[in-house]
Amino acid sequence: MSQVLSRSVLFITGLSGAGISTTLKSLEDIGYEVFDNFPLSQVPSLLNEKGYEDQPVAFGFDSRTRAYSPETVIETAKLQNATIVFLTASNAVIQKRFSETRRVHPLAKDRTVTDGIVYEREWLGPLREAADRLIDTTDLSVHDLKRLIEADFQLGEKGHRLSVTVMSFGFKYGVPREVDMMFDARFLRNPHWDLNLKPLSGKDQAVRDYVRADDGFAPFFEKVSDLSAFLLPRYAHEGKSYLTIAFGCTGGQHRSVFLAETLAKTIEGLGYPVQIRHRDLGD
Repeated sequence: MSQVLSRSVLFITGLSGAGISTTLKSLEDIGYEVFDNFPLSQVPSLLNEKGYEDQPVAFGFDSRTRAYSPETVIETAKLQNATIVFLTASNAVIQKRFSETRRVHPLAKDRTVTDGIVYEREWLGPLREAADRLIDTTDLSVHDLKRLIEADFQLGEKGHRLSVTVMSFGFKYGVPREVDMMFDARFLRNPHWDLNLKPLSGKDQAVRDYVRADDGFAPFFEKVSDLSAFLLPRYAHEGKSYLTIAFGCTGGQHRSVFLAETLAKTIEGLGYPVQIRHRDLGD
């Protein structure tokens, strides 16, 4: 469903507890007019009102919304040329969030929270498949999600271009869910075994020099850079708006961090807006 929009109209939806409210607040902060739990049947009337021809608008829909259904959201989005953004997270994380906030899951009034989450996930399956943008917030803090939304949906000329996220992670903490291209950096020498470098990160010059001195670094990075330069304009031409490139090493502290930082500069030099995220660095 990816399209080049004449104006920014976003439908923010997904699983309860996956971050819809945080996403809407972040969009409001960067200039969108936001409507939460807005009746789907009233969307066309609002967008046809005078003054909304060029106004970026974001609507939040979830299972509380009147007459809400996957089919209705999909059909309305098509008619309004809107982008569907679907937020999801693991069952365990959603259950934890509801437990911490003491909120009642909207579909768990006559069943357990777990059953409500499972039912909602199955019910919204078609909507997830139809979405233009899928965001998994399982491993994202509120601040991470806010930064991601600001980077991906910024307004102005860059808002309609391919937006790239380059991230680092540690394999021992699991592979990230939301990745388009992933590279394994564990073949490079590991600074972790150098007592002077162990407490540092890939942002520190000593670690950068150590990784760069590995004779496998230069040819590897050159090939990754060439591949990125080749693929990015083709993804953009095909209408893809968001691309995530990830580097993994054992702990996500040294090699992958340096590679992510370095490739981000290369991609920025190619003219693409770039966001850097170090999932396991802890900063």
